[in-house]
Amino acid sequence: MSDSKKLGIGIIGCGVISAIHAEAIKNSSNCNLISLFSRDINRAKILGEKYDAKFSNDWDEFIEDKRLNAVVICTASGTHYNYGKLAAEKGKHVIVEKPIEVSLKKAKMLISECEKNKVSLAVIYQSRFMDSVIKMKKSIDDGDLGKIFQGAAYVKWYRDQAYYDSAEWRGTFELDGGGVLINQAIHTIDILQWLMNGVKTVYGEVGTFTHKRIEGEDSAAAVLRFNNGAIGVIEASTSIHPAVPRKIEIHGEKGTATLVGDAFEIVTFDKPLTNSEIENEASNSGASSPLDGLSFTPHLKQFEAIADAIKNKKTPPISGKESIASLAIVKAIYESAKLNEVIKIDKFIDENFI
Repeated sequence: MSDSKKLGIGIIGCGVISAIHAEAIKNSSNCNLISLFSRDINRAKILGEKYDAKFSNDWDEFIEDKRLNAVVICTASGTHYNYGKLAAEKGKHVIVEKPIEVSLKKAKMLISECEKNKVSLAVIYQSRFMDSVIKMKKSIDDGDLGKIFQGAAYVKWYRDQAYYDSAEWRGTFELDGGGVLINQAIHTIDILQWLMNGVKTVYGEVGTFTHKRIEGEDSAAAVLRFNNGAIGVIEASTSIHPAVPRKIEIHGEKGTATLVGDAFEIVTFDKPLTNSEIENEASNSGASSPLDGLSFTPHLKQFEAIADAIKNKKTPPISGKESIASLAIVKAIYESAKLNEVIKIDKFIDENFI
């Protein structure tokens, strides 16, 4: 495909995750990396030269580029609405690094801005595009486990104090939205709720135990009731040494499906012994540091799916509205911990998604 027919994308924000986005876009079949924007021109220059893309710290110069069809927002989570609104007003499709925003209210505002300006809005949840996760979803939906009665997600990772001190926004309520749940664990929470077809209620506890100078939590635990009646738990921390790969367990009447790191395995009464079905995917993504073992391939697959949807005027994966599910679970756990009560997700969304 010629560059003129590809989706021209510019990256906003040149922090840690932006390099993964740039790598994915450059290697995709239907996207073209046009430019990079950062308030820090040195960061933009480093990435721009590496990926042979235009770079700038001048917003008007960046956003007015006629080759630009879409932007990817890789800035602090609490700035996603501001940049998304500015881009949407210029007719650019908006792609946002997870989470969509730090509150349901600001998420709704961004969704409304994109709808008003008739541009697409997608949120990056690349874990859904891993072969192992797709296989796990299909296995569950096909009934291989029978009736599901329990689901659990564990994100027991490690971040040292230097990680939080490396950027003023890390661990803050205003720009990060909180701590481990909304930053590190939300990908795994998204997979869990997707596999289980949604969460009905949550009860949570959060705390900050091993880190200083952060407002958000470094550890959290929650009990869930899913829409299908099953029960489950979420455990998340950035204080665990040694860090271990994330884990998801889905238990049904016929057996168990697990995702350890990014490796999927299913054991049932009919098939008591199976080999891991992992196909060349990292098994320890992000456990010890943000980019530890992180492959750009799932990002690439999501970018290609987004570009294809935009081209064909369809809703892109994962849409702004769909991304609300995982954000609502996180925010409801925070609310539960604050009020010491069970929170109904649908009611919580109705009261806050305004």
